[in-house]
Amino acid sequence: MSKFTHHIFVCNKCKPPKHLRDGKHDSAKLRAALKKEIKRLGLKAQVRANDSGCLDQCDDGQVVVIYPQAIWYGGVTEGDAERIIHETILAGKVLEDLQIPDERLRCGKAAKKMEPESSAPSPSN
Repeated sequence: MSKFTHHIFVCNKCKPPKHLRDGKHDSAKLRAALKKEIKRLGLKAQVRANDSGCLDQCDDGQVVVIYPQAIWYGGVTEGDAERIIHETILAGKVLEDLQIPDERLRCGKAAKKMEPESSAPSPSN
Protein backbone atom coordinates (compact mmCIF):
# COMPACT_ATOMS: atom_id res chain seq x y z
CA MET A 1 0.00 0.00 0.00
CA SER A 2 1.30 3.43 -0.88
CA LYS A 3 1.27 6.49 1.36
CA PHE A 4 -1.37 9.18 1.09
CA THR A 5 -0.34 12.08 -1.12
CA HIS A 6 -2.56 14.45 0.88
CA HIS A 7 -4.04 14.29 4.34
CA ILE A 8 -6.77 16.85 4.99
CA PHE A 9 -7.52 17.70 8.62
CA VAL A 10 -10.82 19.46 9.41
CA CYS A 11 -10.92 21.11 12.83
CA ASN A 12 -13.98 19.80 14.66
CA LYS A 13 -13.44 22.02 17.73
CA CYS A 14 -13.55 25.44 16.07
CA LYS A 15 -15.82 27.98 17.68
CA PRO A 16 -15.30 31.10 15.60
CA PRO A 17 -15.80 34.55 17.08
CA LYS A 18 -19.33 35.90 16.92
CA HIS A 19 -18.60 38.07 13.87
CA LEU A 20 -17.69 34.93 11.88
CA ARG A 21 -20.70 32.84 12.94
CA ASP A 22 -22.82 32.90 9.83
CA GLY A 23 -24.53 29.52 10.07
CA LYS A 24 -22.14 28.01 7.51
CA HIS A 25 -19.83 26.66 10.20
CA ASP A 26 -20.34 22.90 10.33
CA SER A 27 -17.22 20.75 10.41
CA ALA A 28 -19.17 17.49 9.92
CA LYS A 29 -20.81 18.78 6.73
CA LEU A 30 -17.50 20.15 5.47
CA ARG A 31 -15.69 16.86 6.06
CA ALA A 32 -18.55 14.93 4.43
CA ALA A 33 -18.37 17.21 1.37
CA LEU A 34 -14.60 16.69 1.09
CA LYS A 35 -14.97 12.92 1.44
CA LYS A 36 -17.78 12.83 -1.12
CA GLU A 37 -15.64 14.59 -3.73
CA ILE A 38 -12.61 12.42 -2.91
CA LYS A 39 -14.73 9.30 -3.42
CA ARG A 40 -16.42 10.65 -6.56
CA LEU A 41 -13.02 11.25 -8.17
CA GLY A 42 -11.63 7.86 -7.12
CA LEU A 43 -8.96 9.41 -4.87
CA LYS A 44 -9.61 7.40 -1.68
CA ALA A 45 -6.29 5.56 -1.99
CA GLN A 46 -4.33 8.82 -2.24
CA VAL A 47 -6.27 11.41 -0.23
CA ARG A 48 -7.68 11.19 3.29
CA ALA A 49 -10.00 13.66 5.04
CA ASN A 50 -10.16 13.40 8.84
CA ASP A 51 -11.50 15.31 11.79
CA SER A 52 -8.83 16.86 13.94
CA GLY A 53 -8.90 18.21 17.42
CA CYS A 54 -8.31 21.87 18.11
CA LEU A 55 -5.90 23.54 15.69
CA ASP A 56 -5.81 26.74 17.79
CA GLN A 57 -6.91 29.03 14.93
CA CYS A 58 -10.51 29.76 15.95
CA ASP A 59 -10.21 33.43 14.98
CA ASP A 60 -9.98 32.26 11.37
CA GLY A 61 -13.33 30.46 11.29
CA GLN A 62 -13.53 26.86 10.14
CA VAL A 63 -9.96 25.65 9.64
CA VAL A 64 -8.61 22.98 7.28
CA VAL A 65 -4.96 21.92 7.12
CA ILE A 66 -3.51 19.90 4.26
CA TYR A 67 -0.37 17.83 4.84
CA PRO A 68 2.36 17.15 3.92
CA GLN A 69 2.13 20.49 2.06
CA ALA A 70 1.31 22.37 5.32
CA ILE A 71 -1.41 24.48 3.69
CA TRP A 72 -3.65 26.21 6.25
CA TYR A 73 -7.09 27.40 5.14
CA GLY A 74 -9.50 29.45 7.23
CA GLY A 75 -13.12 30.46 6.85
CA VAL A 76 -13.75 27.27 4.90
CA THR A 77 -17.34 26.28 4.16
CA GLU A 78 -18.95 23.19 2.70
CA GLY A 79 -19.15 25.10 -0.58
CA ASP A 80 -15.34 25.26 -0.74
CA ALA A 81 -14.88 21.47 -0.67
CA GLU A 82 -14.94 20.81 -4.43
CA ARG A 83 -12.63 23.75 -5.07
CA ILE A 84 -10.14 22.51 -2.47
CA ILE A 85 -10.08 19.03 -4.01
CA HIS A 86 -9.89 20.21 -7.63
CA GLU A 87 -7.60 23.21 -7.28
CA THR A 88 -5.38 22.36 -4.32
CA ILE A 89 -5.27 18.56 -4.21
CA LEU A 90 -5.35 17.85 -7.96
CA ALA A 91 -3.81 21.03 -9.42
CA GLY A 92 -1.43 21.96 -6.59
CA LYS A 93 -2.74 25.53 -6.37
CA VAL A 94 -2.93 27.31 -3.01
CA LEU A 95 -6.23 29.15 -2.70
CA GLU A 96 -5.11 32.60 -1.60
CA ASP A 97 -8.61 33.70 -0.55
CA LEU A 98 -8.72 30.85 2.00
CA GLN A 99 -5.05 30.67 3.02
CA ILE A 100 -4.21 31.78 6.54
CA PRO A 101 -1.08 33.97 6.32
CA ASP A 102 1.97 32.53 8.07
CA GLU A 103 2.16 35.49 10.44
CA ARG A 104 -1.32 34.66 11.78
CA LEU A 105 -0.59 30.99 12.43
CA ARG A 106 -0.40 30.32 16.15
CA CYS A 107 2.14 27.55 15.60
CA GLY A 108 4.48 30.16 14.11
CA LYS A 109 4.09 32.40 17.15
CA ALA A 110 4.67 29.50 19.54
CA ALA A 111 7.78 28.46 17.63
CA LYS A 112 9.18 32.00 17.78
CA LYS A 113 8.65 32.12 21.54
CA MET A 114 10.64 28.92 21.91
CA GLU A 115 13.67 30.20 20.00
CA PRO A 116 16.56 31.26 22.21
CA GLU A 117 16.97 35.03 22.33
CA SER A 118 20.72 34.85 22.04
CA SER A 119 23.09 32.31 20.64
CA ALA A 120 25.90 33.56 22.88
CA PRO A 121 27.37 30.88 25.14
CA SER A 122 26.40 31.11 28.78
CA PRO A 123 29.15 32.08 31.21
CA SER A 124 30.78 29.16 32.94
CA ASN A 125 31.23 29.09 36.70
